[in-house]
Amino acid sequence: MTSDIAIITGASVGIGRETAGLFLASGYRVFNLSRRTCPLEGVENLHCDLASAASVGECVDTLRAALPGGARVALVHNASQMRKDAANACDSDSLRAVLETNIVAINSLNQGLLPQMGSGSSIIYVGSTLSEKAVPGSFTYVISKHAQAGMMRATCQDLMGSGIHTALVCPGFTDTEMLRTHIGTDPAVEAAIAGMNSFNRLIAPGEIAELIHWAHHNPVINGAVLHANLGQRES
Repeated sequence: MTSDIAIITGASVGIGRETAGLFLASGYRVFNLSRRTCPLEGVENLHCDLASAASVGECVDTLRAALPGGARVALVHNASQMRKDAANACDSDSLRAVLETNIVAINSLNQGLLPQMGSGSSIIYVGSTLSEKAVPGSFTYVISKHAQAGMMRATCQDLMGSGIHTALVCPGFTDTEMLRTHIGTDPAVEAAIAGMNSFNRLIAPGEIAELIHWAHHNPVINGAVLHANLGQRES
């Protein structure tokens, strides 16, 4: 059995699914952690509610049993929760729920799996353009994505000498289910969003997946924030 393993949260759709396909094609054993099943043949699906500490813990136990000693692991933190909210309209329970999925679950997976991840492994965080800027109406998402940037940088520093590297991949407006839920399907809205980059189009999920796959295989980018946004216009 291969010692190359990819563990991807939210690999049922969008960027996660495309990433799973690339690792499968590279001969990796691929696990999807999400509430929904990844439809790609060969992916091993572990039902996981990232907002539930118990559910995450069960997945960690299963994965630890499956990982051979010193496994080369691509741990891809792709799944996120995004809500429409604002600084003056967000109760603390809602903030807490978003951070549970977008930050705490990541830490739980890292803490549980790092002891069995060997040299050549990576921890790839999938952030956002909003990891380093803010827009109205995405209060908790912006907070969590900024936190992921700090988490990635701190992870890099704490794992010095381990042979495990990190990166934060920051997609721009990518044509995913999450984006469609947030902006809807109005062609005029889509055109306005697409017009915010120099190519006047939405990014394809596969383009981000290719960068994630590349980042895992290239430790030279350890600790880097990788912008993947087609060159966004500065406002």
